[in-house]
Amino acid sequence: MCGFVGILGNEPAAPRLLMSLQAIQHRGQDAAGIGTVHEGRIHVRKGLGMIHAAVSSMKGLTGTAGIAHVRYPTAGKSSSAEDAQPFITRRPGILLAHNGNVTNVPEVKAQLREQGIVVLSECDAEPILLVLEQELTAIRQAGHTSEDLKQALAGVFARVRGAYSVVAVLELDGESTLIAFRDPHGIRPGVYGRLADGWIASSESVALDVLMVDKAGDIPAGACLVLRAGQDAQILEVSQPEPRPCVFERIYFARPDSIMEDGRINRTRWCMGRQLAREWAAKGLSADVVVAVPDSSRPAAMAMAEELELRHREGFIKNRYSGRTFIMPDQNTRELALRLKLNPIREIFEGQRVLLVDDSIVRGSTMGRIVKMVRKLGPKELHIAVFSPPVRNPCFYGIDMPSQDELIAARLSEDELAAHFGADSLTFLSRAGLAEVSGPKICAACFDGEYCVPVSADERAAIESNRRG
Repeated sequence: MCGFVGILGNEPAAPRLLMSLQAIQHRGQDAAGIGTVHEGRIHVRKGLGMIHAAVSSMKGLTGTAGIAHVRYPTAGKSSSAEDAQPFITRRPGILLAHNGNVTNVPEVKAQLREQGIVVLSECDAEPILLVLEQELTAIRQAGHTSEDLKQALAGVFARVRGAYSVVAVLELDGESTLIAFRDPHGIRPGVYGRLADGWIASSESVALDVLMVDKAGDIPAGACLVLRAGQDAQILEVSQPEPRPCVFERIYFARPDSIMEDGRINRTRWCMGRQLAREWAAKGLSADVVVAVPDSSRPAAMAMAEELELRHREGFIKNRYSGRTFIMPDQNTRELALRLKLNPIREIFEGQRVLLVDDSIVRGSTMGRIVKMVRKLGPKELHIAVFSPPVRNPCFYGIDMPSQDELIAARLSEDELAAHFGADSLTFLSRAGLAEVSGPKICAACFDGEYCVPVSADERAAIESNRRG
């Protein structure tokens, strides 16, 4: 999972890119980068760490078009600077970044090697870029048109499988052009909006909000958005779309104030909380107070409290300077970070029947440590409610959900998990309840194992090996 921003206009791009990128820092803390294009020359600054560390200076980032990126690695876990985005090619000059996961990387690399092209990084963006370059230059060496791009992207979609949204800057029809495209299933998100002097595209609408830009639409699945200063947006329909947006974006990854195809994330989480409350109450359970595990669980917890007519209280103080534990690179780092991240408030829990609300349980280590912290405060009862179904299958499309043997819900039932954590009960949102809120046309493979982009046994093995580093 990563986050990108692309801007094209008549004013310097770098300051606006930096401002917008900070709005999506939650999408990646491993590396960051900014690239700009000026008079046909591409300038890039990128490195490891959060934005302020990776892009400590914008000197030399001239030009009115560019791309910014934050990285959270689900491939190439070595945290190498070579894997930071954006990436470039010189002929034709393309500046590109992506969000997602290519599932057939070994196959794509082998195809490129046959043509004498070597992929130098462990980042999926580079194979996408090199295939696009190869497809374009097969049509003509220079002077590419929008029709050339459409034909080239048909080749990209045919050769590159997986889940990806991409933003790039290149010259088309004799003009500097910002393009954005998503795979035919549109699993990973992407939005765009109109600046006073041009266009912006990003992984989430909050990057537009910072610049006081309204969302104009979602980057269409299986198509390419062509954006030029002073012109209307052009959509190149490349492949038959079969949208299956990622439901885990709605549950955990996106900011609650972001707007995606199905509306604002905050509203979706609220609806999930209401549905979960009905399912929880049907078990005959009761509680005195509802407490969210901050931050993504707050809307669902408030909705549960309202639906169940219970008190809602803030039970944890969160250290604002700690990162998101889910996207940290290894288990030891996640556990150490959790100790710094959350501090419980004794009087909220002591002697109370507590309903603790969280977004998901993946490996189980975070929930185990939270329950241990809370139990020390002496609650009368402790019930866990999770506003997603149990994660029983790995994600191959850009969420760092490990191999199945690391997923605790793949081997333990609700009752067994409650006992394992030391809780009085545990309730997941049902798969039917999730469909009631999000509809049937979503990617929920992590819950139901239905992968809309087939992944072979060899591809699964390669992805899992890459994740292990």
